[in-house]
Amino acid sequence: MRAMRIHRYGDPSVIQDDDVPQPEPGPGEVLIRVAATSFNPSDIGVRRGLLQDVLPIELPFTLGGDVAGTVVATGERVFGRVTGAAADYLVAPAATLAAAPATIPLAQAAAIPIAGLTAWQAVFEHAGLQPGQRVLINGAGGGVGGFAVQLAKHAGAYVIATASPRSADVVRNQGADEVVDYTRGPLPGGADAVLNLADVGPAQVAELRAGLRAGGVLVSVTVPVGVHFVARNDPGQLAELAALIDAGVIRVDVSGSRPLTELAAVHRDAEAGRLRGKTILIP
Repeated sequence: MRAMRIHRYGDPSVIQDDDVPQPEPGPGEVLIRVAATSFNPSDIGVRRGLLQDVLPIELPFTLGGDVAGTVVATGERVFGRVTGAAADYLVAPAATLAAAPATIPLAQAAAIPIAGLTAWQAVFEHAGLQPGQRVLINGAGGGVGGFAVQLAKHAGAYVIATASPRSADVVRNQGADEVVDYTRGPLPGGADAVLNLADVGPAQVAELRAGLRAGGVLVSVTVPVGVHFVARNDPGQLAELAALIDAGVIRVDVSGSRPLTELAAVHRDAEAGRLRGKTILIP
């Protein structure tokens, strides 16, 4: 079967299209026929060898941390946060997966796990948003941002989102009450919470802190400021996300679909700033 692997760290050219044996599931595991995986910005750090402290891997390594697919033995449609989904088939512990949303194409569910879990944990666990609170979401135009805006609105918050001009309409359609072009002028103040989803420098961090009211919380999924966290896998939260999607509360925004063989090109586009939202890759 095909697997997109790295044998060494480096630029996108290190991603290889390998022919490898199909894996066999062990006790408690299932074999999944992959319908799609998706690209996440953290994949760049993995490929470069920059995340060994938080995501240690052994080479050669099959990329792909999100999966949507079909359990070969049962035909069940599943999705989840996994390792090695950039392949035709994948073995994963059954307990780490959740039933895929029924109302969207299966491949689109690959856009959910990492981005959706990160947004869920930022909004509900770390920011603890309550109805009527004001939240500033910095970097709302990315994959995590799309879920964060919608989940914050679902929590009853007033959402102020920063986004580039090319992402502004999408973010507004996702429910943001205000969309701010981060390249122009100061950010609004008085936020009960700031969710930072962008790679920012010290000056931008200071500006984000200045936008908080007294006692407000800064949550960051990128640079280690405020409440900084790395999202964990949680199949229960994935099931709740699937239920919200099937209920029409949350929309999955897939901005692009590419063949899996174009994974290296997707990495190049991401590093050049040419990607928006979530891109899925189809074996």
